Amino acid sequence: MSEATERSKEEIENDVVEMLKTVYDPEIPVDIYELGLIYNIDVRDDRSVEVRLTLTSPMCPVAGSLPPEVESKVAQVEGVTRAVVDLVWDPPWNPGMMSEAARLELGML
Repeated sequence: MSEATERSKEEIENDVVEMLKTVYDPEIPVDIYELGLIYNIDVRDDRSVEVRLTLTSPMCPVAGSLPPEVESKVAQVEGVTRAVVDLVWDPPWNPGMMSEAARLELGML
C-alpha cells in the first residue's frame, strides 16, 4: 500500500488546512484560511484535493498569483496525489466570513 493511500482523508484535510494557514493575503496580516477565503476542501478517495477559494475582491492584486500558490502548497501536503484550486466568486466574500481570531487580529472585535 502506498503512502498516499495509507493516510486518511481526515488527516490529509487537517494537513491541508495547516498548509493553507501559511498563505497570507499580502495586504492583510491574516492567513487566507482565517480570512474565510477558503470555501471548501474536498479530499477525494484517490487523495486528490480540490480547494474552492475566493478573494476579497475580483480586483484583488493577487488574483493571478494566489490560486497557483495555493495549488502548489496543497500539492506539497503528504499523501496528496493532485491539487486543484477552483477560484469562485459566489457567494461574494465579506468580512463576516472571517474567523473570530482574524477579527481579533485586525481589531474588529
